[in-house]
Amino acid sequence: MKFKEFIFNFFTKGHVRTVKAKKNIFISFLLKGLSILVSFLLVPLTLEYLNPTKYGIWLTLSSIVGWLSFFDVGLGNGLRNKLTEAFAIKDFKLAKSYVSTTYAIIAIIMIVVYVLFLIIMPNLNWGSIFNISEEIASELNTVIIIVFTFFALRFILKIIGVIFIADQTPAINNFFEFIGSLLSLISIFIITKFSKGSLLYISIAYSITPVFTLIIASLYFFKFKYRSIRPSFRTIDLNNFKDLAGLGVNFFVLQIAVLIIFSSDNMIITQILGPKEVTPYNIAFKYFSVPIMICSIIITPFWSAFTDAYAKNDLLWVKKSMKRLIQIWFLVVIMIIVLFLLSGYFYNFWIGDKVEIPLILSLFMALFAIISTWNNIFASFLNGVSKIKLQMYSSIIAMSINIPLSIFFAKNLQLGSAGVIIGTCVTLTLGAVLGPLQAYLILEKRANGIWNK
Repeated sequence: MKFKEFIFNFFTKGHVRTVKAKKNIFISFLLKGLSILVSFLLVPLTLEYLNPTKYGIWLTLSSIVGWLSFFDVGLGNGLRNKLTEAFAIKDFKLAKSYVSTTYAIIAIIMIVVYVLFLIIMPNLNWGSIFNISEEIASELNTVIIIVFTFFALRFILKIIGVIFIADQTPAINNFFEFIGSLLSLISIFIITKFSKGSLLYISIAYSITPVFTLIIASLYFFKFKYRSIRPSFRTIDLNNFKDLAGLGVNFFVLQIAVLIIFSSDNMIITQILGPKEVTPYNIAFKYFSVPIMICSIIITPFWSAFTDAYAKNDLLWVKKSMKRLIQIWFLVVIMIIVLFLLSGYFYNFWIGDKVEIPLILSLFMALFAIISTWNNIFASFLNGVSKIKLQMYSSIIAMSINIPLSIFFAKNLQLGSAGVIIGTCVTLTLGAVLGPLQAYLILEKRANGIWNK
């Protein structure tokens, strides 16, 4: 068989759900590859423009703002599943109502949160929160207002990305994310030419570009491809909100647990070791995020595909797809091991001698990547079929022990920032066992009680 014929058959033969996934994975690989390149270029550029301490502050601030993304109380994931189900039965009137209702509720939530932020912000001591001098803290006030304002806009506008994913076309979402990252890189490159060390300029460059791309995406797609589900006031339906929220609340609790497990690390390091130590931790994290991102590119189209297949009782396709994903995971593990062995050489090439990355930190970042990619396979299936109660409870347990463990390893055992990721690895082991077991029981139709909720 000729190579061209093989490629053609690969992307055109098979179940329509599989073909759609293959095409989106391929395009997403190209776009995410470019996004990874842009993100890697941003690190030395931003680090050179600021300094390790200010860069650590920026990373910590970014992670705090990221926490607020969970204020959608799970409606984003609720919309994702319900919209996929509506698309599966071609009920576009219901889909339009879901979209309109989600936009309305999330806008209301964000307005309330933003007003509370403006009231509370003047009373917060940013110097203590970030463990920094008053001189740097004074610069943060304007930066925080800018970052939070544009975050509030992005919070509402990002629903268009949920629609892309629910329609099993995550590649479109990845395209606009790449454009946003590229514009950020260009903006930061420009500001390095006429200023030095300004958190204000960095915040503007990082905050405006994703909002701009989301506005363009929303205007274009609601005018053309998604005209039939374009949000409107008259299709807001609180009855549909109950459907979204019922599923969304479970996702919300799960998201909060995941948030604390994954996003508290920067703050723990800042408080125990100082903001300067956030920099090597995040450089190692970004390096080992590459295999996690690759796995995510492959898995993302399957979430909504699992929703579609489960709604149509096509469990055979689900089983075959899960088997393929596990086979791919073994290849990803090999990749992670190779990345660990090459980490010292890559750090030296990437950032030179600006920041030292301890070997033990890289070792446990590699372990974290292995466990995370494994968990994500089964979480994607369980999320897609809305069986998340057990996952939610296990995440709450993991959340409860994550911070104490991270502090214990980092401070009491004096393992520094490596101790923080060790604590995270320990907390993820519960999901690594329960997730595969629940998925197996559901697919074999042997799940009962909490295993089937």
